[in-house]
Amino acid sequence: MTNSMDRGQVVRMDPEAKSMDPELPPFIAAPPDAPAYHGFPLLPQSRLDDFVFGLITEVQGDQPASWGDAFVVAPNGSRAGIVWQSGTGEAHEICSPSAGRWGVYGFYFKRPIRCDADLVAELHAVLPEIKAFYSEAAKCCPESVVPCPPY
Repeated sequence: MTNSMDRGQVVRMDPEAKSMDPELPPFIAAPPDAPAYHGFPLLPQSRLDDFVFGLITEVQGDQPASWGDAFVVAPNGSRAGIVWQSGTGEAHEICSPSAGRWGVYGFYFKRPIRCDADLVAELHAVLPEIKAFYSEAAKCCPESVVPCPPY
């Protein structure tokens, strides 16, 4: 039997993102000065407390998504990754902060994710934890939260 985590996901690409190779998507052939998660779209409606979220894996489909990938942009433009799944559990660090990205963090969402609005609601619910991860990254790895220019 196939676990829902075993199934692949469809990515949502930013149609405005530039690629260094017209044969490759922008997230694979990003310009050298591009921020982390270049090629994936921001969700402008997700802005809260000057944090805004971006989407990597598609959440719209026939059935609710049970897991996926997203990212967050801090008020200064620095970025971190988000891996989420349906269920219960504690927020946790997946990848440590490093230059250019203040980490990747895992979250559990209680509600089914059927559309962007569902995802945004769950991301807003974990924003206090995201802010705490951001503050910790700024202390332990200042180069991870260096401001990124708008892209």
